[in-house]
Amino acid sequence: MGIILYSLGAAEEVTGSKHIFEIDGRPFMVDCGAFQGKRREADEKNRSFSITVDKLEAVILTHAHYDHCGLLPVLAKNGYTGNIYATPASRDIANLVMMDSARIQAHDAEFLRKRAARKGEKFSWQPLFTEHDCVATANQIVSVSYNRKMYIAPDVELEFFDAGHILGSAMASVTIKGIHSRFAAPHPGKCGVDELCILYSGDLGRKNQPIIRSPATNMPPPDYLFLESTYGNRKHNDRAFAMHELERIVNAAAKKGGKIIIPSFAIERAQELVFYLHLLVDQKKIPNIPIYVDSPMATNATAVFRVHQECYDDEVHEAFLKHHKNPFGFGELRFTASVDESKALNALPGPMIIISADGMCEAGRVLHHLANNISNPDNTVLIVGYMAENTLGRRIRDGEKDVKIMGDWYKVNATVEQIDAFSAHADYTEMAEWLSAVDTSRLKQIFLVHGEKDAQAAFQTYLSERGYNNVTIVKYGETYEIG
Repeated sequence: MGIILYSLGAAEEVTGSKHIFEIDGRPFMVDCGAFQGKRREADEKNRSFSITVDKLEAVILTHAHYDHCGLLPVLAKNGYTGNIYATPASRDIANLVMMDSARIQAHDAEFLRKRAARKGEKFSWQPLFTEHDCVATANQIVSVSYNRKMYIAPDVELEFFDAGHILGSAMASVTIKGIHSRFAAPHPGKCGVDELCILYSGDLGRKNQPIIRSPATNMPPPDYLFLESTYGNRKHNDRAFAMHELERIVNAAAKKGGKIIIPSFAIERAQELVFYLHLLVDQKKIPNIPIYVDSPMATNATAVFRVHQECYDDEVHEAFLKHHKNPFGFGELRFTASVDESKALNALPGPMIIISADGMCEAGRVLHHLANNISNPDNTVLIVGYMAENTLGRRIRDGEKDVKIMGDWYKVNATVEQIDAFSAHADYTEMAEWLSAVDTSRLKQIFLVHGEKDAQAAFQTYLSERGYNNVTIVKYGETYEIG
């Protein structure tokens, strides 16, 4: 039996996760995410993605961030009718993400069509997929709960383990049966003789984060590990530091009467910020100023969070649910729904906090809030998550004094703050700590994905210094034979 592995995305870069394992020419796909970055370049990459869908046996979704699920509708559009396996929470969130993307693309197409008409130019740009494609994709998603084995092919068994990254995020343990591998060895109750285990980490979360549980370590011992490396060369501060910094930044902005604009991923990060702000208000460490979650996606995702209480950690159950409180609703917290409500925020005086998507400042309502507020020195832009190369968020984070927003240039006079401790990704020390808690008795090779080149090179060295000698940085399209 021949098994080959390769990646069509998130190879020496962070976004666009697409990983394939083939068994005797039968392909299985783990994640089908969209690229993010320079808009024209990302659009070209997303359009050039192709895989022969009639041969594709199954798709596994580790979690529902856009760079992991964003091109699933392209599979359906191209004729894929097979199963897509995901946890129940990932299924619900992915449906929101895909539909939101389809609507944004339709809006962009209409905008470009009108602009071309005004200029007397020919219009050719079309959305990658439509809402119809998203509905078809949703009907293909099969829910698989954590720690429940399921055969996705006669010789392939799948089991999800909590990745602790976002609600519903999972590590995918894939067991291939009957391989007669030179590496296969008896391991009672786990991977046994003639079996080979591949573990896909997806995006690995951090221990003791709010709302969701810490990453699991009880999976079968993998023979091969696909490990993310987003923060392969950076270390996060701890939660206490994050709370202290958030308290400091909110109080400083409130004294100036300014607005705090927080570009945030609509899923997990927005809910986590609301949770932290709730705690700080309850502890009377920050004033009870208006807090707006200005993202239809974040609003809808928060409703999904309320439904999937099976994903909560003990802290949320203890602090809120046992006392019949809502961790995502309090005091001055408001969720804006309409475009008019969003626009009205620009006319309101501060102090206030506006949490708005997109997390990398490449689309969504946050662009309008940045355009209206980034040039005012009384205001603050708070960066709380990873910003990919070539995104507006990265340029703001890196201290550029002039930035282009929706085609116009703006002076960055607002205070720019950053709290890395809010990241939902484990840093390099946390990933190594997690790896040390996993049964690695059968581990033959680690494949690094989902990271920029410098981060991956540093992480490769860090792992080798700790005894993990066979660490490979995956290159786009390059095949790796195993088994």
